[in-house]
Amino acid sequence: MQQVQSALDRLRALAASHPVSALAAAFHDAGHELALVGGPVRDAFLDRAVTDLDFTTDARPERILEIIAPIADAHWDIGREFGTIGARIGGEQVEITTYRADQYDGVSRKPVVAFGDTIEGDLLRRDFTVNAIALALPELRLVDPTGGLEDLLAGQLRTPIEPEVSFGDDPLRMLRAVRFTSQLGFHLDGAAFDAVTAMAPRIDDISAERIRDELVKLISTDTPRAGIELFVETGLAERTLPELPALQLERDDAHRHKDVYEHSITVLEQAIDLERVRRPDDSPDVVLRLAALLHDIGKPKTRRFGPRGQVTFHGHDVVGAKLARKRLRALRFDNDTIAETARLVELHMRLFNYEGAGWTDAAVRRFARDAGDQLDRLVILIRADITTRNQRKSDRLAFAIDDLEARIATLREQEELDAVRPELDGDRIMAILGIGPGRTVGEAYRFLLDLRLDEGRVGEDAAEQRLLEWWRERGETPVESQRTRRADD
Repeated sequence: MQQVQSALDRLRALAASHPVSALAAAFHDAGHELALVGGPVRDAFLDRAVTDLDFTTDARPERILEIIAPIADAHWDIGREFGTIGARIGGEQVEITTYRADQYDGVSRKPVVAFGDTIEGDLLRRDFTVNAIALALPELRLVDPTGGLEDLLAGQLRTPIEPEVSFGDDPLRMLRAVRFTSQLGFHLDGAAFDAVTAMAPRIDDISAERIRDELVKLISTDTPRAGIELFVETGLAERTLPELPALQLERDDAHRHKDVYEHSITVLEQAIDLERVRRPDDSPDVVLRLAALLHDIGKPKTRRFGPRGQVTFHGHDVVGAKLARKRLRALRFDNDTIAETARLVELHMRLFNYEGAGWTDAAVRRFARDAGDQLDRLVILIRADITTRNQRKSDRLAFAIDDLEARIATLREQEELDAVRPELDGDRIMAILGIGPGRTVGEAYRFLLDLRLDEGRVGEDAAEQRLLEWWRERGETPVESQRTRRADD
């Protein structure tokens, strides 16, 4: 078969490259086995770029260090207790792991490491058969004790041993199955699907950090839909991201609204497409993708039914932002990711709220000020949120966004919109009003900021007069008398 022959040619070329050939020679000369394993071998058959070089060997960690020391630019113990040594050889980073026969006690989250003696035994303990294929070096012999090659060609995910045992050993493998359906475009075989569905509660045994990392990898794939749908269908989402399956709102003939769950996945897909167009060379934008997937999670809590069958979700943006913060915090996301994602969820309706009334310069300034450094992401999210099949409505909304972006660009040139500030700072405010530091200074500052946003630049003299008018309207002592009283004190 041409696909197999092409893969073998790619593997031969990879084996001849540095550092693979250097490592193969070093371990052979030392009397030890070495094999390229897992992702690099799998991806050669899928005609995908090789991004990691993972090796397995019968040598123990101390012996690995002895063998690679003469040829490595650097080496480190990235997981020595698990038998893994990292190194940089000829500018390439590699990982070399001793054959393993991990054993789990079924209670704790960590494996009890037991080093193995054969590559076949090592491959049996891996997550899926497509990742359990090795290329023995330097003889270039494929080692495939579990039928991984057939599964690769069939586009199937299957565990090397009984799925209940494999997932019981490490429940995170259930989330890896979800991710691989999107990353590789494969389907989960029936036995594995049944096992995941039955064992979904075991995902509770996995740390939030490991779950978070798998979710990030899932939404970072080019086409995450299949994985997300499997995530929800198996019940894993209910245990880890319950706000997502909650979007599957019940519908009936009397109360009609679009499928919020389906809409959310479509928004994610459209956000990814727009991201590729606007930032073709950048890595996946995790914040944007999280916001796209979660932007409507406030709808289940805010759904209300009107007397004529209409359905409303008033305030779902604000409620959704709170829910996003809570869930991302529980999944141990960093503070910046939490804040940025929640802000996008909170602001995603801003265009739709303003669109019907038209955009004044003041509204454009406020939109940009409120979005801050999330402005570009917010515009992408708002565009992606247009999923209506009504072409006239879709065209109208797209035109509104185009117009908004043009207005922002114009105002940026005219007013340096990225750094909008009042024309009087805190020191000037205190000097003009004759007051010291305190809450009143902040209130005056916000008044001047609103003035700046509503009317643009008015000049420092006019800003001072407007500040004094605001001060007098509050019933405060005129500035001259205030200053005199302070001097007398």
